[in-house]
Amino acid sequence: MTRGLTGESSKVPGIGESGTSPVPLEARRRLIDRFNRRIDEAQVANPPTKEWVRRALRREGGPRCPIRLKGLSYEVILRYGDFLADLFVTYPDDIVSIPIYEPAVGYQSGGRDAPIDTIRVMTENAEWTDEWGTHWAHVIGGVGATPIGVPLVDWSQLDAYLAHGIPDPSLPARMEAAIPALQLHGATKYCDGRTNMVLFERLHCLHGMENTLEDLYAAPRETERILDALTEYYLEIIRAWGRLGNVDALYATDDWGTQTSLMISPEMWRRFFAGRYRRLCDEAHRQGIALVFHSCGNVFDIIGDLIDAGVDVINPLQPEAMDLRLVAREFGGKVAFWGGLSDQAIAVQTPAQVRDEVRRAIDTLGSPYGNAYVLCLSNLMMPEIPPDNLVALFEACHSQ
Repeated sequence: MTRGLTGESSKVPGIGESGTSPVPLEARRRLIDRFNRRIDEAQVANPPTKEWVRRALRREGGPRCPIRLKGLSYEVILRYGDFLADLFVTYPDDIVSIPIYEPAVGYQSGGRDAPIDTIRVMTENAEWTDEWGTHWAHVIGGVGATPIGVPLVDWSQLDAYLAHGIPDPSLPARMEAAIPALQLHGATKYCDGRTNMVLFERLHCLHGMENTLEDLYAAPRETERILDALTEYYLEIIRAWGRLGNVDALYATDDWGTQTSLMISPEMWRRFFAGRYRRLCDEAHRQGIALVFHSCGNVFDIIGDLIDAGVDVINPLQPEAMDLRLVAREFGGKVAFWGGLSDQAIAVQTPAQVRDEVRRAIDTLGSPYGNAYVLCLSNLMMPEIPPDNLVALFEACHSQ
């Protein structure tokens, strides 16, 4: 396969436009395994990028903006199959993201009575309970999973949950899934370890969104207790990533924004969360690891606070929610950027508009600041993106 790919829909195998065509589970598993194996092989064959990406994200200058387009659900892999794998082989990412498990499924100990088949539950209509006690659901054709039941319904359960409900972060096997990828890529590629749902997201997955928002006001003492426990848990997870070695960044997620503003006031955010994020950043830096902070929506009002806490890279910079020119003007040179390419717009634009969008993002967030900007979609790649637009996206990112 050569550069100059076309995106004819006839070249796109998978589960069909609706995402509901039946594909046997083992066939799904084989397709996903082949997809990831091909990309891994291309990454290994590609020249090393680790050191120059490090310098770029430290705002020390880089030859171009690093690229990381492999933000995918299983549905997208099944929808596009080898067509999308061909794009990643032809245009390899500069950054390798390393999860230890699917966030909505979580770690599964060897002693679990009924292991959750991650590929099955994330590609079918399914419900399951994770190691934290949160009950999840996924529907065919959707992207990701949704919590539908929580273990901490009211604060009368708090003492018992703190004593017995929080998983053990020190289990040696917890990090085992990351080891093969780090052995394959760690010496030559910039690797980010995925740590999803850190404080706020984990809290409302345990206590419910409505309860969480109310109890920041109505039950601050209980809220502080569970946040302290979560902070200690994730400090241990950061130390575990550090012990693995060759991890360049911790990618931590906590969605704080709506399309127009924060979900809570900046003052309330600072009271409950600023200091705790500072502790996580400090620990990551002690381990020699950068902190990439992911928060969807309009988080403009706390970007300065995140920088003060020690965050090294801000993600995803959704252009529908924030004025990226204003973000760049206020914070460019103080922090690296990651994201900024609208997954929503790319699904409806023409290929020419996609290329223009990539160029604008580079000119706004990257080139004025020494290319301290990772070209990346601002959310997961959506199954609705036309094939021609995918080709335009990859070609534009790689023709800087």
